[in-house]
Amino acid sequence: MLTTLFHFIYRALLTVILCTILPTVSYANEAWLEDYARYVKKQAIKYNVPGYAFVYYQQGETPKVYVYGKTHEHGKPITADTVFRLASVSKSFTALLTAKLVQQGKLRWDMPISELVPTIPFTGKGMNSLTLQHIVSQSSGFMPNAYDNLIEADYSLERVLQQLAVLEPLCSPGNCYTYQNAMFGAIAYYLGMHNTSYHRQLDELVFTPLGMKTASAGKGALLASQSWARPHIAIARNKWREGIVESNYYRFAPAAGVNASIRDMTIYLQAMLGEFPTVVPPEIIEDITAPLIKTSREVYRRGWRQYLTQAYYGKGWRIYDFDGKRLNYHSGWVKGYRADVAFSPDYSAGYVMLMNAESNMINTTTAQFWARYFEQADKKRAQL
Repeated sequence: MLTTLFHFIYRALLTVILCTILPTVSYANEAWLEDYARYVKKQAIKYNVPGYAFVYYQQGETPKVYVYGKTHEHGKPITADTVFRLASVSKSFTALLTAKLVQQGKLRWDMPISELVPTIPFTGKGMNSLTLQHIVSQSSGFMPNAYDNLIEADYSLERVLQQLAVLEPLCSPGNCYTYQNAMFGAIAYYLGMHNTSYHRQLDELVFTPLGMKTASAGKGALLASQSWARPHIAIARNKWREGIVESNYYRFAPAAGVNASIRDMTIYLQAMLGEFPTVVPPEIIEDITAPLIKTSREVYRRGWRQYLTQAYYGKGWRIYDFDGKRLNYHSGWVKGYRADVAFSPDYSAGYVMLMNAESNMINTTTAQFWARYFEQADKKRAQL
């Protein structure tokens, strides 16, 4: 009874605090941020992007939220509560959820694929050593994006896993970086076998205790949102048409099935910066953002290459050396949407951008944010 009462009081106080610190739109007093916001808006107009939302959060300060555009051509203006698809940013949530289940003893990082998917034998060379950690750290050994084409062709989760099970890997698990979506389906498969689901576990262990009220997993949840941004697909240079929300990657929810608003993503940043230690303990943050496998080609990313010197993948997070500064990052891209999330643990700052179009503009704007942020932050530190 006391535990229930405490939980109720905690949730009530959390809601009051979050509503107080995060108005619909916050306006920064800092010139560099206002200049950056104008730059992003000009880019969006240049590329005819229908809409976006982004947030800058510096620990100890009020989050700064900027929104632009509409949910669709004749829709309502985008607000801090408008829900977007997060695409592969979902993998960072999956890493957090998995780490919590590991901490509870319900999963193990060294759990082999034969336990995760016992009814589908993986017969490729070295697959007897494939574990949960290899899946979440993108080091399964299979060719990059193996059978994404089957996901996009609306094959079922089980059928895609069956195809993967007989595929010969490029390297032994843990020995090379091979980015995957389909392999994350093994996590959903395992949870389904144990009378629960990815959606339920994510809600119970992450969304609800953090007070992320608009966050969800699955297509149905997106469509049921009070305000959600429609997808926009390129039909010509800087021209977009409204598309439909496809189900394919939602079937692989641990890879690309999470939805959230910029308000909720602000809470997520705060959690990853250690502000909710009872929900997201510091040892979990350290675990999932520890570099595990080198991703050499990442340093040549468009919009980022002038800043990156090293790049790694941890568990559901990329770890960048951004001009000598550590940056934990992930991007997302599904038909009609783009998303970026990043935080600097050393500078206690974070940034998220969500878009309802597939514009490459996001590559440059996110990299530009961090270049400008670190420049002004270092100047402030030098003055102290």
